Amino acid sequence: MISSQDAQNPQNAQKSDTQTHYERPQRRGKHKVFIGMAPGVGKTYRMLDEAHQMKADGIDVAIGLVETHGRKETAAKIEGLEVIPCQQIVRGGVTLPEMDTEAILQRRPQVVLIDELAHTNVFGSQREKRYQDVEVILAAGIDVLSTVNIQHLESLNDLVARITGVVVRERIPDPFLDEADELVVVDVTPETLEERLKEGKIYAPNKIQQSLENFFQRKNLVALRELALREVADNIEEDRYEEQNSLPRSAIAGHSSTNKFCNIHESVMVCISTYPNSIRLLRRGARIASYMNARLYILFVENPDRFLTKEESLHIETCERLCREFNGTFLRQSSHDVAKAIIDMADKYHITQIVIGESLKSRWEMFLKGSLTQNIVRSLKHIDLHIIGIDRDV
Repeated sequence: MISSQDAQNPQNAQKSDTQTHYERPQRRGKHKVFIGMAPGVGKTYRMLDEAHQMKADGIDVAIGLVETHGRKETAAKIEGLEVIPCQQIVRGGVTLPEMDTEAILQRRPQVVLIDELAHTNVFGSQREKRYQDVEVILAAGIDVLSTVNIQHLESLNDLVARITGVVVRERIPDPFLDEADELVVVDVTPETLEERLKEGKIYAPNKIQQSLENFFQRKNLVALRELALREVADNIEEDRYEEQNSLPRSAIAGHSSTNKFCNIHESVMVCISTYPNSIRLLRRGARIASYMNARLYILFVENPDRFLTKEESLHIETCERLCREFNGTFLRQSSHDVAKAIIDMADKYHITQIVIGESLKSRWEMFLKGSLTQNIVRSLKHIDLHIIGIDRDV
């Protein structure tokens, strides 16, 4: 680019043309996530409130997508902010609105608001999940304010199902949330949330009683609130360790510190099989690895004399996909001796923690042949073994 001074002096302009020009690499956008224990705590309202403050400070801010769910207070808070129109996708003769990522990239505000990270996009969209759209926007150098509820975190899926009895279908990978620049917990007491629900500030009147008797039970809200607060506390602990040691978050795996960083060079290996509970093992192992900031490995030992059924193959593919989402390494070993394969891989990858499922053998079978767990315990030293109970009705 030629400056106004160069334009007035042709000799300077000519000199500028002969110089080597370097383009500064584009920075990645900053990501701030408002996280809560349940719908209705005020995440979207808080996000909009911050957007108004940004606008007052002269920052170019726009709404990429905000879900009001019919809440009047939230809808009123949108007024005065620029809204980037959604795209309209026709599906089965019905026109459905969806966030227009390309329009956001073209408009290029300094900050964009994007609600409900775990949302699944309408079929036919360029990307399957909204958090994937957010990743594209961040990569383009645009800052993002977003919202999510704690039950949508992948590694907590089984725990949330046990707490609430609800299996959450829309989820985001843990590493995506871990990489956020700032997590803000929007917290209210369970009593306050119940009052909001009864006053019709969260759901329509015909859904209130059903919600109180199911997801919004007091015990559920207490447990979910604890999970949300713990998640943010863990994130703060990571940031503090990073600042003290001048290390990027990706480089601190295995370093020691208080609480979460309690061991040096920790490595977690989850041993899965074709049994459906392997998904639960994988999530639990990922959670353990996250707490320790350890490397994560997922091991599947297959029998070389047996072909997997189509259903079993799809199950293993799902495990491999989840492993990638947790930034883990998927290991596949062929062996007639499962215990020996696990021991060999644990030695090869310097594993310090092994996660394995409870044995499915009867007591009589374990008495005669021994269990996989017993064989591993006899052979491994200085490795902690986590035995996860199975759901017998799975």
